[in-house]
Amino acid sequence: MAGLHKTDITPPRWLLAELTYACPLQCPYCSNPLAYAQNNRELSTADWKRVLTQARKLGAVQLGFSGGEPLTRTDLVELVEHARSLGYYSNLITSGYGLSEAKIMQLKAAGLDHIQVSIQASTQELNDHIAGTASFHHKKEVARLVKKHGYPMVLCVVIHRQNIGQMPDILAMAEELGADYLELANTQYYGWAHINRDLLLPTQKQFDQAEAVAQAYKETVAGKMKIYYVVPDFYEDRPKACMNGWGSTFLTIAPDGAALPCHSARELPGLDCPNVNDYSIEDIWYQSKTFNFFRGFDWMQEPCRSCDEKFKDFGGCRCQAYLLTGNLYAADPVCSKSPDHAVIGQAIAAAKATALAGEEKPLLFRNRKNSKSFF
Repeated sequence: MAGLHKTDITPPRWLLAELTYACPLQCPYCSNPLAYAQNNRELSTADWKRVLTQARKLGAVQLGFSGGEPLTRTDLVELVEHARSLGYYSNLITSGYGLSEAKIMQLKAAGLDHIQVSIQASTQELNDHIAGTASFHHKKEVARLVKKHGYPMVLCVVIHRQNIGQMPDILAMAEELGADYLELANTQYYGWAHINRDLLLPTQKQFDQAEAVAQAYKETVAGKMKIYYVVPDFYEDRPKACMNGWGSTFLTIAPDGAALPCHSARELPGLDCPNVNDYSIEDIWYQSKTFNFFRGFDWMQEPCRSCDEKFKDFGGCRCQAYLLTGNLYAADPVCSKSPDHAVIGQAIAAAKATALAGEEKPLLFRNRKNSKSFF
């Protein structure tokens, strides 16, 4: 593996601590593994403290507490307090479900720097359907409490075909809640989103209309709210620079201790993802097969190997390449230079056909008892 011979490996800067796969929500675009229910092992409090300490010593400065729903961990406040003692800038990435004012006060006292709250739609009916849980009004109250206790109000809405038509109302809701930052994150098609893609992928027309609304709204709230619009890969002609390059910046630790270059990496065959129960963070980052697998450029096939844009996109997303082509070394098919680019057009056509057919297929939720059509 060519990456094993690299001598210019930079330390990780961003640590994503996926504390648990447990979650009261059942979102059909969840990024957790499809087989998450078969993996209910979780690192202990002591294990997580060891991971945080080792990663900080190695150079990580940004820390995200994620899941699943990190609020289901009874030791969250203790872990936040430990992160503060190490000097991390810590961020709680949460659905907000179950977050009380008392808990917010505890987290603030422990040193939490940032809270990002997700909401599924601008209406109770669609939000609660997508979440699989009656959570809309609670989420809005949590957003207000976050603001009340001195945190920047960071709101995240995952955008897909079922809520993209609500774009004007989503923007108005964010402003009404006093959001300082709004992330409009178009669905990325991995995990549960991949198997629900035909029901979630907007048409080109829907995407263009929603983007125009969002961009125009930016001007009306300039100075009050910052809007980040994450475009869907499928309507781009160049891939994203996934994770800013494999094993260059981001380190994810899964609930069971598996160390991953990105949250979907364990789905790739042959990586043999190391576990923090067996190796130190330093050994994992610098020496493991997994983190060296796609470092550098020697692994690349054509057209990536001779492409002058490889220094910008690093060949695109390995997980997406594998999902769409079955070849984890292939150029990301999103790229118009990819010999497999036609699969993107086929996916768009299939989603459009489903939309025209009246959405007859049901969504597949994390909790399959909720798998039914909303239409």
